[in-house]
Amino acid sequence: MLVAVLLVGLLYALPNLYGEDPAVQITGARGSAASEQTLNQIQEALKQDNIQSKSIALENGAIMARFANGDVQLRARDAISKVLGEDYVVALNLAPATPTWLSMLAAEPMKLGLDLRGGVHFLMEVDMDTALGKLQEQNIDNLRSDLRDKNIPYTNVRKTDNYGLEIRFRDEQSRDAAVSYLTGRHRDLVINASGSNMLRAVMSDDRMREAREYAVQQNITILRNRVNQLGVAEPLVQRQGSDRIVVELPGIQDTARAKEILGATATLEFRLVNTSVDPTAAANGRVPGDSEVKNTRDGQPVTLYKRVILTGDHITDSTSSQDEYNQAQVNISLDSAGGNIMSNFTKDNIGKPMATLFVEYKDSGKKDANGRAILAKQEEVINVANIQSRLGNSFRITGISNPNEARQLSLLLRAGALIAPIQIVEERTIGPTMGAQNITQGLEACLWGLIASIVFMVVYYRKFGMIATTALIANLVLIVGIMSLLPGATLTMPGIAGIVLTLAVAVDANVLINERIKEELKNGRSVQQAIHEGYSGAFSSIIDANVTTLITAIILYAVGTGSIKGFAITTAIGVVTSMFTAIVGTRAIVNLLYGGKRINKLSI
Repeated sequence: MLVAVLLVGLLYALPNLYGEDPAVQITGARGSAASEQTLNQIQEALKQDNIQSKSIALENGAIMARFANGDVQLRARDAISKVLGEDYVVALNLAPATPTWLSMLAAEPMKLGLDLRGGVHFLMEVDMDTALGKLQEQNIDNLRSDLRDKNIPYTNVRKTDNYGLEIRFRDEQSRDAAVSYLTGRHRDLVINASGSNMLRAVMSDDRMREAREYAVQQNITILRNRVNQLGVAEPLVQRQGSDRIVVELPGIQDTARAKEILGATATLEFRLVNTSVDPTAAANGRVPGDSEVKNTRDGQPVTLYKRVILTGDHITDSTSSQDEYNQAQVNISLDSAGGNIMSNFTKDNIGKPMATLFVEYKDSGKKDANGRAILAKQEEVINVANIQSRLGNSFRITGISNPNEARQLSLLLRAGALIAPIQIVEERTIGPTMGAQNITQGLEACLWGLIASIVFMVVYYRKFGMIATTALIANLVLIVGIMSLLPGATLTMPGIAGIVLTLAVAVDANVLINERIKEELKNGRSVQQAIHEGYSGAFSSIIDANVTTLITAIILYAVGTGSIKGFAITTAIGVVTSMFTAIVGTRAIVNLLYGGKRINKLSI
């Protein structure tokens, strides 16, 4: 058993010796894929600039070019960006250099945290004004709908301060009827009469607090889904304060690439097309007050009613596929509320054209008075189709230019639309050089701690000290192997500290065993009896000491944040492996050397 465990540990620890290659990753912008032609362009660009690459491979529509060092990587990035332009995203990356035979066994190196691998750190602020503004719009739509259903006439509705609204009625009687009817239906609104014929409604404090909390939590969930689905290894996405989110993406050195991943606040709006407006008038901006002009990708104007039938908030799933004409399409699934809205609307509007509007918020390049980036809303009509029948919870969107764009759109919709736009208030890029220095210093600390323990054990306990030293080295191999195997484990600088601490105290079990053996020998026991009593007698003390440490590590992991969790994981793993190697491992070696033999004296 011991040999099998050590071999498996060694096998899965091996990939960590190969390190990572500085690489440049090329992917198509807006979901388009890289091709063989792109690959040839890149090879030609590198050849012209005399840049040597270790390998260049095209896989799943993305190109990964590996280089010898960071300087060559930066030169290659500049050369490739110059040739490909804005049609592709050229990002710096770090690619594992694990041999193929190890990869086939699912042996991968440990995932390194931001402080060791480098990457990008963002502090993002949720735009609460937009989130509460959306809620204000929903309240207006809901109150209008309720008043229409109850046949209570009103003259107009307008927004007021603090995300409230004001409704004007023809007379006081209508106003009083509306207050009485709406108060019972909208418990989260404070509805009061105002003046002779007006009604004012504002959200309650509890509803405002709940809306703010929901906006932050939902954005955190969506950001996690997005970076996971886009393949960023071990991201950290967590809340900071009341309306801020920290995002750390290890291994990504290019902030532009990271912003593209995080900033895509993509959603869809389904609206009815106003066919009564002349195209020439629409192109000049002359449209009725209930409509507005939006453009297709080709710049063609389309007049849409301002009323939104449905938004992407109701989308539960989306996949990309091809229709019967081999054209790209996105298949949409809605929740029950969204399905009912779509069903009722399409039932009453069969034969009319409905447009799918793609909406996203992007950095406008401008700053506000506080120095924060101003987000610009960009909208594009991606599809206009006649409603041919009543639609339900599932339907499809066609008219998308290529399969990769359909795949990208379905991914973003599946991951979810951000409840409110986010603004990056702080960004930091941590280079891999700093991480490499941390790793070097951590390895040196491990090495010197190991040497100190080995020297002490060998000098003080002689042959039994050598046996303990073997267990110590096996312990280190097992810690690294288990850390590489665990899918959720990330090694950070505090994690290295946990390994160093574990190695420093790992010999305490062997000290207890060896001292107990020496004590039994002094009491006149035979060698075999002293060995047996030494291991069995020290066992309860070793278990007690290590279990208390393990409980502390579990509590640290449960209540701690990123760096504390890293320390807790490596400490917990180290405690378990040190018990295994110190008790089972050394006993196996001692049995091999002394078991069944007549020994008069021990080297201890």
